[in-house]
Amino acid sequence: MASNNGHNGTASTLTIEDLAYAIRNSIDSRGMPEEQARAMARHVMNFFGYSERIIDNILEPEDRDAFYMLEDSGILTTEREETTLYDGREWRIHYWLFRKERILELIRMNGSNRQAHGTADSVYDEVPEDIWQRS
Repeated sequence: MASNNGHNGTASTLTIEDLAYAIRNSIDSRGMPEEQARAMARHVMNFFGYSERIIDNILEPEDRDAFYMLEDSGILTTEREETTLYDGREWRIHYWLFRKERILELIRMNGSNRQAHGTADSVYDEVPEDIWQRS
């Protein structure tokens, strides 16, 4: 899913650019400011590194809040593992995982949604409104 391949899903490595793009598109129809999405993507990727999953107990409460937001948008998911300790007690370990298929869907869906709703980028988007007023 590397950005260099046109977001076609042929590579398996998730990049900061991919994640930032998916985060922007998952927030709402207007997206999130690019720098804010990139900062969040970088922050999340710092936890994962090259891993497919991370253990929940390494997160601070404010980090966990961001992870919950990304879970709500489908970018992250959780899983848990149960194991029996030597003294017979059950122990649960909670993990966070990327949902790469959802990330790819968010990357692809934005381009088609913008065109379908008539919000594709236009040369007129950057023209100030007052330019159209007669003097």
